[in-house]
Amino acid sequence: MINAGELRPGNTIERNGELFTVVDFQHVKQGRGTAFVRAKFKSLASGSVTEETFRPEEKFGRARIERNEAQYLYRDGDNYIMMDQSSFDQFPVSPAQLGDAQKWLKENDSVFLLQHEGRVLSVELPIAVELKVTETDPGYKGDTANAASKPATLETGAVVDVPLFVNPGELIRVDTRTGTYMERV
Repeated sequence: MINAGELRPGNTIERNGELFTVVDFQHVKQGRGTAFVRAKFKSLASGSVTEETFRPEEKFGRARIERNEAQYLYRDGDNYIMMDQSSFDQFPVSPAQLGDAQKWLKENDSVFLLQHEGRVLSVELPIAVELKVTETDPGYKGDTANAASKPATLETGAVVDVPLFVNPGELIRVDTRTGTYMERV
């Protein structure tokens, strides 16, 4: 059990049989009144965000989230098939569970599955991935006076702004958190 006063962003709690992630947290102390906790929760089932107020001594059930290393195998219809590296179990993951991660995912990539009681909640990518540039305009000599950039299409179909010196066929490293170009590999 966890008190409302101990909630922090990123915590996962169980309430009324549903899992929630704490998005934002404030401990408010009024001048003469009693203190209270205001928190924003995101439902892991529906993705909806709610804001609620509690007394600091109210208790919640702490959800135990397992983080297992997995490998993306292939796409089957709408689902992405992931294999747990330790047990070799395969799990179908929907595009809703992947979210923006599907823009950076290619076959045989290593990821982390976030699971609760055997059910996959979401997928966590590494901070940086290496992807091949499939299409971009050529860079011209003399265009390097300022930090200009151009759009480039990657092998997964994602579009990223890259510097002018990057050409088709080159490998680049992309930050999966922000979706920005990091460096040429």
